[in-house]
Amino acid sequence: MARIATGQLPITRQEQIDFAVHVLQREAEAIASLVHSLDESFLEAAEQIYKCTGAVIVSGIGKAGLVGRKISATLASTGTPSHFLHPSEAIHGDLGMLTSRDILLVLSYSGETEELVRVLPCFRRQAARLIAITRHRHSSLGRQSDHVLEMGEIREACSLKLAPSSSTAAMMALGDALALLVSHMRGFAADDFARYHPGGNLGRQLMKVEEAMRPLDQCRIARDHLTIREILVSVSRPGRRSGAILLVDDCDRLCGIFTDSDLAKVLEQRRDEVLDRPISEVMTKKFLTVQYGSRLSDAIELLGRYKISELPVTDEIGRATGIIDITDLVGVITEDKAAKEDVPPPRLLKFNPQETESLNDSQGS
Repeated sequence: MARIATGQLPITRQEQIDFAVHVLQREAEAIASLVHSLDESFLEAAEQIYKCTGAVIVSGIGKAGLVGRKISATLASTGTPSHFLHPSEAIHGDLGMLTSRDILLVLSYSGETEELVRVLPCFRRQAARLIAITRHRHSSLGRQSDHVLEMGEIREACSLKLAPSSSTAAMMALGDALALLVSHMRGFAADDFARYHPGGNLGRQLMKVEEAMRPLDQCRIARDHLTIREILVSVSRPGRRSGAILLVDDCDRLCGIFTDSDLAKVLEQRRDEVLDRPISEVMTKKFLTVQYGSRLSDAIELLGRYKISELPVTDEIGRATGIIDITDLVGVITEDKAAKEDVPPPRLLKFNPQETESLNDSQGS
């Protein structure tokens, strides 16, 4: 009986690196070889999935089955409903998840796997179409499929040329190409992606400001013709207080902001008479806003860039809809700081008024 050697390594460290490089190169070559194999069958398969009114049921066994689970997950997360169906479980009742509206995507490099070939007639009776990813269209799997994505001959990267490695890497890449092409055909956008990925770093990057802002009923908001004293008495709110008062004109448009730092400056300068003057005389009239529907990551960028603590959220005509308060974002900022990824440039962001050079110090306090 063969035994695994222990103790002294049989090859040098450089030989180990060389072999790992060989594996990577062999798998990369296998994927690159698929570039020239894409043909009309690939496009027809993508079109059938695009038009599918049911789900894409992915099936495979062994290593191909593991690849199939990943491809199914990619389809589902990029706009195409998909589930994985194990061939052995299928003949014991799980065929019930397959309907005449579904498309079956079957993976097998050899196309001759016994458990898979046995269940193919059942698959064909149940599903609308059958798409195969396999080595040759003349295999048992290929002959029973409506569309065949041929991989061709691929040499495995392992020393024995037996363990699925190059073939599974190529199979996964081909499945990704199919899934992402269909997603592209659907016009799957960042907002759609956010809907399917609400958690983790991806979800936080694609969150909208309205998901994190304090809504208007939790903000301190007042008319700009009132005095500071009147406003301080009348705009108290239960719970954690925001450090800014939103000031609106007679048309309910946001026209100014007055922060706790502004009040502190008035008191420090002993300008008590200002407390009984209209707040419009001392409010910040040049301030940053972010529009409702913007990404939260863009709002966080503004908070950091201009070192401000509160950022009003407005609608398309300048009416206040809420406020982003930095104290509500501490967890989001901390978790994202070490895991930044590329996101589209800021959009729907504006200044009020447009001039940015003279932003009042009070909003930067």
